[in-house]
Amino acid sequence: MSYAADVLNSAHLELHGGGDAELRRPFDPTAHDLDASFRLTRFADLKGRGCKVPQEVLTKLVSALQQDYSAQDQETQFMNVAIPRIGIGLDCSVIPLRHGGLCLVQTTDFFYPIVDDPYMMGKIACANVLSDLYAMGVTDCDNMLMLLAVSTKMTEKERDVVIPLIMRGFKDSALDAGTTVTGGQSVVNPWCTIGGVASTICQPNEYIVPDNAVVGDVLVLTKPLGTQVAVNAHQWIDQPERWNRIKLVVSEEDVRKAYHRAMNSMSRLNRTAARLMHKYNAHGATDITGFGLLGHAQTLANHQKKDVSFVIHNLPVIAKMAAVAKACGNMFQLLQGHSAETSGGLLICLPREQAAAYCKDIEKQEGYQAWIIGIVEKGNKTARIIDKPRVIEVPAKD
Repeated sequence: MSYAADVLNSAHLELHGGGDAELRRPFDPTAHDLDASFRLTRFADLKGRGCKVPQEVLTKLVSALQQDYSAQDQETQFMNVAIPRIGIGLDCSVIPLRHGGLCLVQTTDFFYPIVDDPYMMGKIACANVLSDLYAMGVTDCDNMLMLLAVSTKMTEKERDVVIPLIMRGFKDSALDAGTTVTGGQSVVNPWCTIGGVASTICQPNEYIVPDNAVVGDVLVLTKPLGTQVAVNAHQWIDQPERWNRIKLVVSEEDVRKAYHRAMNSMSRLNRTAARLMHKYNAHGATDITGFGLLGHAQTLANHQKKDVSFVIHNLPVIAKMAAVAKACGNMFQLLQGHSAETSGGLLICLPREQAAAYCKDIEKQEGYQAWIIGIVEKGNKTARIIDKPRVIEVPAKD
């Protein structure tokens, strides 16, 4: 049995052991006999979904797979209903099964630590994996596997404290999603990584093929942007040479609030957003992660059946992070839509007459806003952000 399996099945990881309140407090290394300077993010040189291969490079690398996939039948007929086969380039693979008109919907994802709280890192990783299912309108996950790499740079003490907390966070998030973790793989690696596989069996009416946007639709985003900026700014508090670049536009308190807002946002499931896609007749969606808002919007636009384009006018951003990004010499390219996000929101194409009700409903159910950020117009399957988009400052919740 692997180290991860031993930990996952150990007595102190029982899900109903009464330790939730303690685990949900901010992580204090000294409370676990670790050095006060311990930082989980130092076990990788990249952060979160910022580890993705550049989009144009990835397109070339998977071209052979795409050719093999394109050669297969794109639809399976069952009871005179065409069940599409969806694969390379979208959030999930959707594979018609040979049994009774059912489909296997499956996705996998993993990345590097983005926050220093191990428990929250586990929750964020799980939420990020599940978001690919939610982007397809799938609300129920049947099974999850966990993929974990333990850094060879960790001491035995660090490993035995931190890895169980990461795994507990991942497992708790899976429970919140109504699913369970039944296995996975663990290895040692120079960099720590955490992720998994999410799988479900469903009928064709349980998912939404993301290719039906029409002229007149609007674009809705369900989480704010700026997570990558927030987590970097938080680390810079302890790095004077970097902090000096942004201290004129933001205070330490502002950065701490932004960091906690980002951590809360990244760990929040997109499940309600996915459920409401059905209620309000969504025409397709994607989740915003490592390629940034514009990169994922472009991918979604490129897969539409009709000749449409996406135009983005509004950018909801975690408070003060637009100013921080600008003060950094635009290294993040946040307002250009290229800043990586981790476990971001869903970008959804909705009928214009349904969008406001969708936003009102999700805020009523979750207590968090969603925003209408753009429109679908006639075009050649592209996406763009206008030259001077409106930045919506999204404050931290009390």
